[in-house]
Amino acid sequence: MDTTFALDRQHAAATPRVVPSRLADDKAMLRAAAELTRDLIRPRPALYWADMIGSAAIGYAALVLAATTASTAVAIVAGIVSALALYRAISFIHEISHLKNGALPHFRAGWNALVGVPMLTPSFMYEGVHNLHHVKTRYGTSEDPEYLPLALMKPWTLPLFILVSALAPAGLLIRFGILSPLSLVVPGFRRVVVERYSALAINPHFRRRLPEGEDARRWVRVEAAASVWAIALLALVATGTVSLRAFLIGMAIFSVVAVMNQVRTLVAHLWKNEGEQMSVTAQYLDSVNVPPPGYLPMLWAPVGLRYHALHHLLPSLPYHSLGEAHRRLSAALDPSSPFHKASYKSASGLMLRITRSTLARGR
Repeated sequence: MDTTFALDRQHAAATPRVVPSRLADDKAMLRAAAELTRDLIRPRPALYWADMIGSAAIGYAALVLAATTASTAVAIVAGIVSALALYRAISFIHEISHLKNGALPHFRAGWNALVGVPMLTPSFMYEGVHNLHHVKTRYGTSEDPEYLPLALMKPWTLPLFILVSALAPAGLLIRFGILSPLSLVVPGFRRVVVERYSALAINPHFRRRLPEGEDARRWVRVEAAASVWAIALLALVATGTVSLRAFLIGMAIFSVVAVMNQVRTLVAHLWKNEGEQMSVTAQYLDSVNVPPPGYLPMLWAPVGLRYHALHHLLPSLPYHSLGEAHRRLSAALDPSSPFHKASYKSASGLMLRITRSTLARGR
């Protein structure tokens, strides 16, 4: 559903500052990015399928163990494993939003069946939404569904931004178990549901368009499946077929997944643009890479998301090629190139940076 909420923006201070949109494109970096990665553009179907299915299988198996074991320690460990594995599985929604038609036949349908529908986050919640984030003239503006100047807002917005994501599982149950059926019988309500509660967005002003043609037909099929599953799950809990304890453990695990993704979102950009259009280089520098040697980003930014700035430079590159692309560009580009300025060591450092920025604005 639409995960947005109203965040009050702190007015900019009177002191001069660098406006990100005024940064010109670095043509050498853009040319090198295009030329050095041409052979990396093709996705590897076997890897996509094996990674996605394996992650989902581990996640669901660990979830069942967490929900059924009598040992608290085992339940905690299994819950952590489940959250990490399901987080990786659900992160493939990002890849799906960038895949060209025919690049990976049936992958969208397979992902929806194994991950999107069971986790009540079908691919249409991101397709047609995330792509707008990559439109050069939309990035960082009021028309970007995935951007807010978080670093320029009041300090209390950051904990609220993270905490609200913990309610996502309950919100998705309401979205598909209640709002979907209601939208079929209440006149005019369907448009509201599509525009306001059918996007994984953080911009509270974003309204998505109603789907058309084949997109609309696919949307209806997948939404119907998610709605049936949500209603069935609630019925199973209400009748005692699924115990309340197991249900709450599952909801807690899904909440952890949502919170991890929200934290990852928080450190994916510097969030300092206030609505101006930005050059590609400025967009790159407003985004974040957390490259090796660190290992933790493999867990909190899976499926290539640790290379988020590079992804904004090369959005069509498959996730398994981003590491090699980063190595090639790091070696080829001069140390003074803007390419090297988007890399950071850890999420904690990025969190501290944005927190300091909001505190400075709050004084």
